[in-house]
Amino acid sequence: QVQLVESGGGLVQPGGSLRLSCAASRSISSIYTMGWYRQAPGKQRELVASITSGGRLNYADSVKGRFTISRDNVKNTVYLQMNGLKPEDTAVYYCNYKPYVGGNYWGQGTQVTVSS
Repeated sequence: QVQLVESGGGLVQPGGSLRLSCAASRSISSIYTMGWYRQAPGKQRELVASITSGGRLNYADSVKGRFTISRDNVKNTVYLQMNGLKPEDTAVYYCNYKPYVGGNYWGQGTQVTVSS
């Protein structure tokens, strides 16, 4: 079992930046996909960005050019750098980990609110 602990959410003004972190409780698989999803009130959970163990990146069209996903394999941590935040980015952000060997793990979520 792997626990994912997110941090870094908060309240920010439009145009501001935040960096989310997701730390895994133990070493992660050598083959995996990790990603960030978000869910706004009344909406379905959607993929924001993902990264594979091979370094393949994927972004939602709505965040391309503004958000950057990265990882630190030594720290078993994945990050989401969010720049140019907009009110429509307001949501609960969830970290996700899918090892190649099976399983689908979620963090508890961290609230991001973009408002003036």
